[in-house]
Amino acid sequence: MGRRNKSYSKDLHQQAYERLNSMQAFGESRRAAKSEGADRDKIFSFNTYKSYWKHTKYFIKYIKEHHSECTTLKKARKYVGEWLQDGVDRGLSAWTIGVQRSAMGKLYGIAPDDEDFFKAPKKQRENIKRSRGVRVRDKHFSKTNNDGLIKFCQGTGLRRKELQELRGKDLMTRAQIEAEISELKKLLPAELTPDAEKRLGMLKDALMFREDYFTHVRNGKGGRERVSPIVGPNIEQIVERIRNTPAEEKVWQHVHQSADIHGYRAEYATAIYKSHARPIVEIPYDRVNKGTGHRYQSQVYTCRRDESGRKLDKAAMLVCSKALGHNRLEVVANNYIRDL
Repeated sequence: MGRRNKSYSKDLHQQAYERLNSMQAFGESRRAAKSEGADRDKIFSFNTYKSYWKHTKYFIKYIKEHHSECTTLKKARKYVGEWLQDGVDRGLSAWTIGVQRSAMGKLYGIAPDDEDFFKAPKKQRENIKRSRGVRVRDKHFSKTNNDGLIKFCQGTGLRRKELQELRGKDLMTRAQIEAEISELKKLLPAELTPDAEKRLGMLKDALMFREDYFTHVRNGKGGRERVSPIVGPNIEQIVERIRNTPAEEKVWQHVHQSADIHGYRAEYATAIYKSHARPIVEIPYDRVNKGTGHRYQSQVYTCRRDESGRKLDKAAMLVCSKALGHNRLEVVANNYIRDL
């Protein structure tokens, strides 16, 4: 016989798990969903989902330890601000608090600009801990033994996951890119499928670089595909390693956990920016401010906050952004371009 009482009481962990799982929309277009006003209850990236679920479990643990009387997500909601403030008091970075706030916003359907939602600390460049200075993990990482890996990262700018998934078939040359563009351009408008049109745009972006060799990133952040140039003094060594790897095999079978991948990406980004940047004084004053009547340089990016006053070439920043797999110039300015 079955149970007489068919009701089933799920614990907080199961409630949160089912809530976040129901939002999975991996592979769907975030832009399209946003235009339809349907993005709030969706998570478009698997990595974002993993991050939100990780921090949601921290929240649930806090509730169980400090408010054990809460047995539903609805009852636990009023303690979201308390938990986030506890993180601030324990010295968590503004970046971590920001992710936790986003996770709670997604879990409870709270708009980021809700005036009653917890206000996260402002992010300041001088407080960035990742890839700055000597870290504890550096003691477990030999630069001598990992010289090849370091040079490869500095020359390709790949994220850790992209590096781990790079295969022997993922080397592209400028000649190959130009030939494929030529073939795609021969297609009639009716023959140019959305996928072919998207690939054509990606290949055209590659031509903004001056280099002859590229890595093909098939599944970058957010599922985005891109072609990134191989740069620097170790191009031949990098190209040789990829060419000597069988097409379907990984170029790197093991990527050391203590390798400062973000730091190498920053070096890569800075090198690309420097090679494309124009002297700021040579960028023309091409626009007029309607309010003051003063001319200004529309192609100059002015940094804010602790970098206030520093000026960067927007055109070079765009090239850098495309190489890294980002779409926003401020991300490049705030997190990658260094030591100019």
